[in-house]
Amino acid sequence: MGAGHDHHHAAVSNAAHRHSGRLWAAFALLSVLMLVEAGTALRTGSLALLSDAGHMFTDVLGIGMALAAIAATRRAGTYPQRTFGLYRLEVLAALANAVLLSGVAVYVLVEAVRRFGNPPEVLAGPVLVVAILGLLANLAAFTLLRSGAQESINLRGAYLEVLADLLGSLGVIGAALLIAVTDWWWADPLVAVAIGTFILPRTWRLGRAALRILVQAAPEHLQVTAVHDRLAAVPGVAGVHDLHVWTLTSGMEVASAHLTMAPGAEVGAVLAAARAALNEDFHIEHATLQIEPGANPGACGAVEW
Repeated sequence: MGAGHDHHHAAVSNAAHRHSGRLWAAFALLSVLMLVEAGTALRTGSLALLSDAGHMFTDVLGIGMALAAIAATRRAGTYPQRTFGLYRLEVLAALANAVLLSGVAVYVLVEAVRRFGNPPEVLAGPVLVVAILGLLANLAAFTLLRSGAQESINLRGAYLEVLADLLGSLGVIGAALLIAVTDWWWADPLVAVAIGTFILPRTWRLGRAALRILVQAAPEHLQVTAVHDRLAAVPGVAGVHDLHVWTLTSGMEVASAHLTMAPGAEVGAVLAAARAALNEDFHIEHATLQIEPGANPGACGAVEW
């Protein structure tokens, strides 16, 4: 692997590894509360609590993916046949998360619509107690992840998921209180619909992003034509072809290209300038650049960064 790949390993190691203990604590805490919420939702008939348990599942999976990324960097080089490590496991987990959570959200929305005609009674007491425990668990996880969110993109994603789930817990608490005080059973399906409609668009965005990575499409924030034009503008480059830009895993873009040398150009200078252009203008740190001689027969080779 090249220096860019090693740099990515170091970034994950230096930031996320320092916070792995906090990640494990948040993972364990939210996993337990997720199971408690799901079990209580089935026992009390609360759709709002079930939808919140589904949302909490995204927190658990997000933290799990961050832990998996840490484990992948620790085991880098253990399997020489896996030349790109285990980065795609994070993407596959994200896709599985999107599919599973979409199913939960659709079920909640359909069931909520069905219940609007004749809302069943919901045991507000147990729902309220478990929702408050869920809120406290999210607050604890929020505190555990806050410092690491400034240093690692994986931790930042998990942190934002927990932050969003706080709103869901507050919604369930509000519904439980309203039912306990007024016996207004419609509060439960209404909150369930609110949480479900909040989850679905974010879930679909996650699934779409995972699919883009798996089909090796160019990152949405990068224009391939702009990358082509920038490489073509490097002094000593006469032409650019076979340009490919894709995402290996979240936050790690990869590129490969063939560069045709201009007459009299020096290989080392061209490669250094092309590397700097990709890194500084597009934050692509891992690139394979092949030099083709063009009118300069002595300049041919492939260099990876």
